Amino acid sequence: MVRSARGPSPSLRPPSGRDLWHRPEGPPALPAQWDLRERLSRRCVMSTPLATELGVRRLLVAAGHAPSVLNTQPWRFDVVRHEIVELFADPDRRLRVSDPRGRSLHVSCGAALFNLRLAVRAAGQRPVVWLLPSPDEEPDLLAAVRMTDARPSSGEQRELYDLIWERRTNREPYYSRPVPSSVIAELRIAASREGANLLPLDRRGAADIMDYAAIAEEELSGDHDYQAELAAWTMPGARYDGVPAYVHGPRPTGEPAPVRDFGRHTTKARFEERPQLAVLTTPGDRPIDWLRAGQALQRLLLVATRYGLSASFLNQPLDLRDMRQRRDPHHRRGHPQMIIRLGYGPYVARSPRRPATELESSHV
Repeated sequence: MVRSARGPSPSLRPPSGRDLWHRPEGPPALPAQWDLRERLSRRCVMSTPLATELGVRRLLVAAGHAPSVLNTQPWRFDVVRHEIVELFADPDRRLRVSDPRGRSLHVSCGAALFNLRLAVRAAGQRPVVWLLPSPDEEPDLLAAVRMTDARPSSGEQRELYDLIWERRTNREPYYSRPVPSSVIAELRIAASREGANLLPLDRRGAADIMDYAAIAEEELSGDHDYQAELAAWTMPGARYDGVPAYVHGPRPTGEPAPVRDFGRHTTKARFEERPQLAVLTTPGDRPIDWLRAGQALQRLLLVATRYGLSASFLNQPLDLRDMRQRRDPHHRRGHPQMIIRLGYGPYVARSPRRPATELESSHV
């Protein structure tokens, strides 16, 4: 599949000295003569990881190990002239019932984008990233990543890259050991570096969120379209995507439950008495904010993995909000994008992943 170069694009101006553009006021307009691919691809740098099939596979495999809603892995990539990777939303993998705005899809793709950035760094290049470079002409094009020369990756970048393969979504009961405040502080810093905010909840706040989740799940249980969509992505025989039975975790014996009910649990177990929850928020609630939330989510999850933490998600209230086309009122702490359960849990298996050959739609 060969895609033609598009014409003038009102996209982002190249950032200077940074991996990622994060100005909250939005992107400035570009001169009319600007063409993203032409300007970014005038020269082919043969040292780039995009110069070989193996280099491309390494980048895409890393990107594909990001967390995603119901493990839909709703992304695909184009490689352009050995210098640019374009990240696209895959509309065939969008949850049309539970994610009508595409918010969860954007968050998922943002997490894949963060992994891609780390993989580029690990390959000795610097990723220059444009978010939503052509929203009117190509709304599914979520980001363009250009490879540029750079110093060797830092120890932290290399460590986070290595942790990509260790991160899991853990739906098992966690131990009663509390997460130290120093580790929570590190997670908050990680989120802030990507333009988001992590709000740890106290005991009362966590109890309220669990009540909201239980109420939302009860309401969603009566929505036949939602249940059909959930069942389609939680089938026992999942091979490359979806949430197979071996990662569902047990059904909690108490109420309210700190994990999502997929309706296919084979065992029961008592979960931690006081789940430790946090909410990831962004200043705005637009597609560009959702992409930033995904990058922040994956950065903080990798930092959590560094400290031996487990994580799972309790997003039923957000699903119900999106399905009902409701918007949260403006709040000084931002718009909730993810509800995260943190703690120390047992080792669990990884959810299945699509092969890299399925992720690349063109290579021109």
